[in-house]
Amino acid sequence: MERKEFLKSLGAGAAFALIFPCVQGCSKDEDGTGAPTGIDFTIDLNSQEGAGLQNNGDFILKNEVVVVKNLQGNFIAASQICSHQQTDQVRFLPENGGIFHCFTHGSEFDQQGNPLNSITNNPLKIFRTSLEGNILRVFE
Repeated sequence: MERKEFLKSLGAGAAFALIFPCVQGCSKDEDGTGAPTGIDFTIDLNSQEGAGLQNNGDFILKNEVVVVKNLQGNFIAASQICSHQQTDQVRFLPENGGIFHCFTHGSEFDQQGNPLNSITNNPLKIFRTSLEGNILRVFE
């Protein structure tokens, strides 16, 4: 059998077997956000970990979440995974009253997760927070 005939005999089945893993690996989540799920953790604000949240505008990263003490002194938590192309480069910036910015492609979001520029229409996932004494809880 010649090479051309052999390649023809492989046909669509071989093409599917070669291409499917790539397509599957490149697909987006159904909601397009890629945000972490099942989030429920605490941070002791008196601990070394919590020291990163002492000043307004400070933030820390934990469990794919950006935990922020915003410019008004309130705690906010957002997905570290950008809703644009699911990279983990979302951080908090103190400009414009405090925004979430993805350093991969420049997506920006307000503190409620609403997109601020035309890079994406998908909102950034925001998690709930509660403070009891010095224990900050971040959860869905």
